[in-house]
Amino acid sequence: MIALVATIGLAFVGYVATYLNGLRLAQRQERLARVNRQLSDFYGPLFALTEANSRSFQAFKERNARPGGRSPFDHETPPTEEELAEWRLWVTTVFLPNIRAMRDLVIRHADLLREPAMPPIQLQLCAHVSGYEITAARWEQGDFDQHLSVVPFPSEEIAGYARQGFAHLKERQARLLGQRGVR
Repeated sequence: MIALVATIGLAFVGYVATYLNGLRLAQRQERLARVNRQLSDFYGPLFALTEANSRSFQAFKERNARPGGRSPFDHETPPTEEELAEWRLWVTTVFLPNIRAMRDLVIRHADLLREPAMPPIQLQLCAHVSGYEITAARWEQGDFDQHLSVVPFPSEEIAGYARQGFAHLKERQARLLGQRGVR
């Protein structure tokens, strides 16, 4: 009789242990799947776009800098018509498509944010894009009075946010995959 009770008890304990282990593994798989989605659908593309935009803007500045390396918009002498035309070309073909793609990531994939609420930097990005869309629409109508968005672009902040989020999630992904040497 004691052997039967012990056998049933051990079987029950084995079943519970198997169930709990399976539950733990399933939860780990769900965490890994979410991290993978965060990387592939939000932080990875955001990081790539911010880097591409930053490098493109740097190339624009180098190509169009005034003496002393200063921007035509950051100079006591206003930009010339040629400088403004070049700026409009870069904005409409490079910068605006990039920042629209960033904004679209924020809007479409807000569920993948690491934070529980929308970070203010993301909201500023969205507002900046809207500000440039109205400026570009005016350009299409031949109105060249404005050349900047009404909301400044949070270049350093959004790039830092994307870089930090991507790095953090890559570390977490490596830990969930059981890779050694990851802090």
